[in-house]
Amino acid sequence: MSLMQSASQPSNHPAELNPNRFIVIVIVAVDVDVGIGVGVAVAVIVPPTNQTKLEGEKVIFSCEAKAMPGNVTVRWFREGSPVREVASLETRITIRKDGSLIINPISADDSGQYLCEVTNGIGDPQNAAKVTFTPTVQYLPFRLAGVVQCYIKSNPQLQYVTWTKDKRLLEPYQMKDIVVMANGSLLFTRVNEDHQGRYTCTPYNALGTQGSSGPMEVLVRKPPTFTIEPESLYQRKVGDSVEMHCDAVEAEGTQKPIIKWQRQDGGQLSDTQRSRVKISGGNITIENLRREDFGYYQCVVSNEVATLMSQAQLVIEGTQPHAPYNITGKATESSITLQWMPGYSGGSDYKQDYTIWYREAGVNDWQTISVTPSGSTQVTINGLASGTTYEFQVVGRNVLGDGMMSKIMTVRTLEDAPAAPRNVKAATQPPDHVFQLMPDEADLLAYFDIYFHTDSNGSIVYSPPKLKLKGPKPGPPRNLTVTEVSNGFLISWQAPLERAHIVKFYTIKYRTDAQWKTLNRGQIRPEETQYLVKNLVGGRTYYFRVLANSEKSYESSDEVKFPVPARVKHKAITAGVVGGILFFIVAIILSVCAVKICNKRKRRKQEKANLFEETQKRSIEMVFNI
Repeated sequence: MSLMQSASQPSNHPAELNPNRFIVIVIVAVDVDVGIGVGVAVAVIVPPTNQTKLEGEKVIFSCEAKAMPGNVTVRWFREGSPVREVASLETRITIRKDGSLIINPISADDSGQYLCEVTNGIGDPQNAAKVTFTPTVQYLPFRLAGVVQCYIKSNPQLQYVTWTKDKRLLEPYQMKDIVVMANGSLLFTRVNEDHQGRYTCTPYNALGTQGSSGPMEVLVRKPPTFTIEPESLYQRKVGDSVEMHCDAVEAEGTQKPIIKWQRQDGGQLSDTQRSRVKISGGNITIENLRREDFGYYQCVVSNEVATLMSQAQLVIEGTQPHAPYNITGKATESSITLQWMPGYSGGSDYKQDYTIWYREAGVNDWQTISVTPSGSTQVTINGLASGTTYEFQVVGRNVLGDGMMSKIMTVRTLEDAPAAPRNVKAATQPPDHVFQLMPDEADLLAYFDIYFHTDSNGSIVYSPPKLKLKGPKPGPPRNLTVTEVSNGFLISWQAPLERAHIVKFYTIKYRTDAQWKTLNRGQIRPEETQYLVKNLVGGRTYYFRVLANSEKSYESSDEVKFPVPARVKHKAITAGVVGGILFFIVAIILSVCAVKICNKRKRRKQEKANLFEETQKRSIEMVFNI
């Protein structure tokens, strides 16, 4: 009551915040990472405490720690995400040298769990996987996609997460509308009422688990709906103004949605825009338009159930060109070919040409080259040094002048082909002979085809062999995991980040001792990133890695260790015992049935014999009576 009274008094809150609202910011846990080693103890001297604050005020959370050695690093998280990566907090947070977190001013949306992590950087703390935060309620939007989060911390790497729903084991891999995400959370591709219930999650890594989450009530509710959406395209000239409209309503039993405007990809309105922008309800007006106002704007509608977005493009005509984008480079030993996508030309009546700025990395002076023919979005720059890194920028130009520079693109020219390997043993043999390489040069064959010159008879002549590049190797497969499922073990991975387009197939290797063996029988197609294996031996430790194969080369993922639980073996033994008992019971039942059938047949024969004798006696009596 006193909070509400003090909140109703005049205050100096910013105009965009409502002084009649108060919020509660709660810290549920404090996490301290301690490195593994000698003399690396870390202690939190002043831990953070739960706080209640009025909207618009400043809040300070303490997290003061001491360590030996004393190079303490403090990191803050909100609901499992680093606070510096939370867009809504980015401009309002400060982390002091003593580890304290300051949020100024606070907003109603800031309410939640804040976690302080302290480490002194020595060693790599490793523990069983644990749940860091359990929300009591989570919402799923009816007939849309939704996520039930499991907030996890795991080092070593998370292996799998088990889920329960209404105290029963949930098997998401057996359901077509539920997908397990890489972080262990559940993605519902299309929510229906059957997804409502009480859920728990339990994370596991190579060291096990520190337990399950608390129960999370998952409620299915209808999301908010747009009543007014902005137009898809607004075209204005420099100096004009634009007004974009947006509004939405909540579904019955849910909170009124909050409407916000932002730039594409979550970016906030720039400082130069703020003085020219007016927001009234869900409508936004931008006055005195400039070139930098060009772009996509998003009307974001959100409440506790879902966040929806409607996007509009604002085109400003009569400006210099915008920056080119999506620049790519293809290198040889002495040249680099650049390609790019053109930025906005400044208007439908404007044509743009391009200039390339380039320099050797580490050199101050730039050189320029004009792109021909006019309007071309590709150029080859020759006369470059081999094995050298160059930096490039592309700029467009129209009749109004030069436009904005592209982002810097870095490309390295190829090394000159190396001389022939010294230890190749060559004699008068056919060209397809398998030549022996010394061990320190054996990897050469992973990158080159080696061609030897021959005479008209096919014999090798003694001249330097020709090396022909096989092409780049794909990048390594990522995030390899092994997860126990109901019908076996699921091996999952992600495609390489580098050169994934040249992957032809995947191969899974495994070992239980020193020798690596191939697990899969046929080739695994590049679009497939899962493989189910059913016959791992319980109680044994396996090591796995996945190879991404190109036409003539490959790259391997990191090695993953997976100890198969001993209960898998026990499960098989139990199944055998149960099967034997069932077989024995069935045999007894069949034997009893056979005996009963035989007895029944005997009784029928006896009854027929008795009936025949009775008939004969009656016939004889009738004869004597006559």
